[in-house]
Amino acid sequence: MATVSIPACSSALLLDIEGTTTPITFVKDILFPYIKEHLEDYLSTHWEEDECKQDVHLLKKQIEEDMKQNRACPVHTVDQTVHTDEEKAIREVVENVLWQMAADRKSTALKQFQGHMWRSAYASGRIKGEVYQDVVPSIRTWRARGLKVYIYSSGSVEAQKLLFGYSVEGDLLELFDGHFDTSIGAKVDAKSYERIAERIGCQPEEITFLTDVTREAKAAEEAGINVVVVVRPGNMELTDEERGHYNLITSFSQLQLTGHA
Repeated sequence: MATVSIPACSSALLLDIEGTTTPITFVKDILFPYIKEHLEDYLSTHWEEDECKQDVHLLKKQIEEDMKQNRACPVHTVDQTVHTDEEKAIREVVENVLWQMAADRKSTALKQFQGHMWRSAYASGRIKGEVYQDVVPSIRTWRARGLKVYIYSSGSVEAQKLLFGYSVEGDLLELFDGHFDTSIGAKVDAKSYERIAERIGCQPEEITFLTDVTREAKAAEEAGINVVVVVRPGNMELTDEERGHYNLITSFSQLQLTGHA
């Protein structure tokens, strides 16, 4: 695949994580299974702590919102052998989290809760964040040439910082100028990219967004942002039309900076 030049006016790069900086398998085979395996134990251990109470409160508010919007919700089939109110409440949270994950929900309540669970796993060394080998040297090059680098992922800002802060290559947080998650808006909504441009003080045309998801690419384009689609092993197959429309790279090293010192 040939190199792709980003416009000379570019002053910032905005990066997706899953399928862009980090293998999809890391999220699907390590992060998500960790939540499912340790969910009930985590809730039982931290149930009385303020942070956990806040997480549960947000999850319950999300359920209420889903019911108002007539979205499907898990039917509570709590085991009748459960005796205490606390155990029953924990089971209901477990069911809701598993249901949201199975439905691939991107709710802020879910992402925040997952982020707090992953924090304890990273801090204890049970999980280390994975990044493709071309990512770190490329970002260092971009920064040396005056570009700012930001992350925009559906995972919470905290989860992003954990992945890069406890990575297989050490603490990489110094490589990034800022992080955005769905609290600024959905990744398939053009207005989210307009807000990001405003937040970082750039015109949309000064930003180049790297993602593996064409629905996100389309939204960014609608906001006037330059887009490069990243093709990695395991990413969703692109249609011929998408291949013809977007600039494609298989490695960050193929991104050519024109007109930068």
